Amino acid sequence: MPKPISGLESAFRTVIQTATASTDNPEPGLATQLWNEVQAAYSRPARTYHNLQHLEDLFGELLAVKEQIQDWDMLVLATVYHDFVYNPLKKDNEEKSAKVAVDKLNLLHWPKDRAMACYDCILATRSHQPGNSSDINYFTDADLSILGQPSPVFAAYAANIRREYKFFPDLAYGPGRRRVLSHFLHMERIYKTPHFFDRYEKAARENLQQEMLQLSRI
Repeated sequence: MPKPISGLESAFRTVIQTATASTDNPEPGLATQLWNEVQAAYSRPARTYHNLQHLEDLFGELLAVKEQIQDWDMLVLATVYHDFVYNPLKKDNEEKSAKVAVDKLNLLHWPKDRAMACYDCILATRSHQPGNSSDINYFTDADLSILGQPSPVFAAYAANIRREYKFFPDLAYGPGRRRVLSHFLHMERIYKTPHFFDRYEKAARENLQQEMLQLSRI
């Protein structure tokens, strides 16, 4: 029995098909080709957190604020491509993923300003600092929504991140992970938008502090 099409896949296909239908040379198979590339990238066994489920969760968070989004189609594509390139040993994953997104948008003949907005959204996930547009802030807040989940869900997330860095011993992983957690804890606000702040800020800080405590015991 064929696997049901997810909400994100359906939205992605709609964006691609709408964009290509308006060009002089429509490509009916492009949506399938691009989605197959996405599936292949995010389904690698080493991706225990940065996988398709992460994309679906992020998309679900954005759906809750869809009426507040200025460019929904752009954020659908930013969601799909923001972790397309992911190598835990590298520090340029966001830049490379953003470049892939722009390359794909060029296939769709998107206006340059919209392609660059997508590029900027993906780059913003490097630091999750306040952005220069509300779409960026909603996007990076949704990307961090995992931090404010109930403690068992957060613990599973933290364990999956650890698995992605399994080639590092605890003595090397601990300090690096603590730097990441400290980065968020030292933010005046983890979540920039009222929707996500009200929903997740308190729980996120509690979860981060709990993981910091656990890492200090290693």
